[in-house]
Amino acid sequence: MTAKTPPETYYAGAYWGARKESPEECARRTAEFLTLLAPSEPFLSQWYLPTRSSRESREHPLMPPDVPTLTDQFRLGVNREKGGPVIERLGYGFWFGNGGRDYDRASLRIYSGGYSEAGSNSCVLTLPTLGRSPNAERVITAPVLTEVVRSMALAWEPDWAVAMSHAHRDLEDEAAKADVWLGWVTYLARQRGTVPPLPAPVRIEPVVNRGTLIVLTPERFTVANPEHIALARHVRDLLARAGLMPRTTV
Repeated sequence: MTAKTPPETYYAGAYWGARKESPEECARRTAEFLTLLAPSEPFLSQWYLPTRSSRESREHPLMPPDVPTLTDQFRLGVNREKGGPVIERLGYGFWFGNGGRDYDRASLRIYSGGYSEAGSNSCVLTLPTLGRSPNAERVITAPVLTEVVRSMALAWEPDWAVAMSHAHRDLEDEAAKADVWLGWVTYLARQRGTVPPLPAPVRIEPVVNRGTLIVLTPERFTVANPEHIALARHVRDLLARAGLMPRTTV
């Protein structure tokens, strides 16, 4: 009997370099992100403070976002050596979820306000698992993930952002040797350069005056589809030639 292949798991993440921000500024950006994210899908419209159990968490909603509450959470997530002073340059961390359980949940991990050149800032959204979550089929679609990445771009002003499967990310790591992953949905900030014309079915959308969204396929992108992988590699080559995704030297 052939072992059943586990489903691909998907996530979305925004990434940016050193940017000094206070806990209040991190909280304001988080509140903006949650507000922009909520209309994209009901499953992503409710969030709760972290507690010892998911049942308890629902007693402490974060929606609508309250900046003073979020500020307190970022202050609690400050980096420090055990028993030592705050390491301000490493910024602040905050993790919370949408109250779901096991494979049927979403969670957010935010590291923001860091200004050490050795580190980075990020906002990463973990998504429910296809085949194991009643919500995943609805959430893991091009329209929803496009709005997720757009919300990240507007709220966090990252250098780049992506929505993709972990399996696709592993392929990108192995083949591209670049500092940016090209995913199912990718955002590139304006300062990276101008996105060139790309072949169908790829869709390109501006994000106000911030940058550009690239959506590879209207259907779900999967590494099990060789046409999807071929398309991604072709688009990456075009973006590399345009200077938007230069490969790193090894």
